[in-house]
Amino acid sequence: MSAVRRLVARIDLFIVSLLLAVAVASFFPVRGQAAEGLDVAVVIAVGWLFFLYGVRLPTKEAVNALRDWRLHGSVLAVTFVVFPLLGLAMQLVPSSVVPTDLKLGLLFLTLLPSTVQSSIAFTSIARGNVAGAVVAASFSNLAGVLLTPLLVAGLLGGTVGFSADSIGKIGLQLLAPFVAGQLLRRWLAPFVLRHKRVTTLTDRGSVVLVVYAAFSHGVVDGIWTTVDVGSIVAVAVLCCLLLAAVLGLTTFAGKRFGFSRADRVVLLMCGSKKSLASGVPMATVLLPAATIGFMVLPLMIFHQIQLIVCAVIARRMGDAAEPEPARP
Repeated sequence: MSAVRRLVARIDLFIVSLLLAVAVASFFPVRGQAAEGLDVAVVIAVGWLFFLYGVRLPTKEAVNALRDWRLHGSVLAVTFVVFPLLGLAMQLVPSSVVPTDLKLGLLFLTLLPSTVQSSIAFTSIARGNVAGAVVAASFSNLAGVLLTPLLVAGLLGGTVGFSADSIGKIGLQLLAPFVAGQLLRRWLAPFVLRHKRVTTLTDRGSVVLVVYAAFSHGVVDGIWTTVDVGSIVAVAVLCCLLLAAVLGLTTFAGKRFGFSRADRVVLLMCGSKKSLASGVPMATVLLPAATIGFMVLPLMIFHQIQLIVCAVIARRMGDAAEPEPARP
């Protein structure tokens, strides 16, 4: 129980900082030359984030996922096939209930990779296959660097104006620093692990900066004239329904495919998550500045809901079951 509380408390502090960034941007949005300077800072911050992702991501473990293709293929299928289909289904909700821009934000969050830290932590609390969770979450993020831009181009491209310029930005701001981090991982990973608190503060600070910039653009373009309390409540309800559907599906699929209990936990915990840390910077690269505020708002709501719900589920699963040896 204490482990769950510590994890949720730590992540809640991050969420609070993001909400403060939204509040500050709502009252003090940047404009003119200051906005141009902030945009440059965001480009640097996004590059730094994906460089760190490259350094941290254990490539060998991600590649080893191919050995257990049924489990990790199932996680990928839920993350990049089932979730997007549910995101498309939510576009049928009337715009009188949820504004179109927020519905597109719901679709965008379904196109993102899984989380890493919380997926592994909750798998451990639920007494699942922790090694499998490390591989599944790592492989999801490795695949997401390529699959998320492709899905955005295919499912959102015509709506948000995805263009050839976007492809160039993906290469320069996402892929190049990520690949550089992977190439330098051998030398930098020990340093990053030794100074985990410092690097965590810098990458979370970068996400907060990106959120502030995104909502500054949104406020200037009138985000709060479109989004009201009723719309936010409706988005929260849809996020709850989305998470419930995926949790139910992953639970059923784990049993249907004959996975061990430890591996069923991996599918449940890794398959049901969406990464805020990757999603916000990806939005700044893949989407027009005027739409980013709308796009990341559903993601922020879903992120908090998934953490609270999965923390409760993980604790109950851990209390109810004896540890099961991991599969060889």
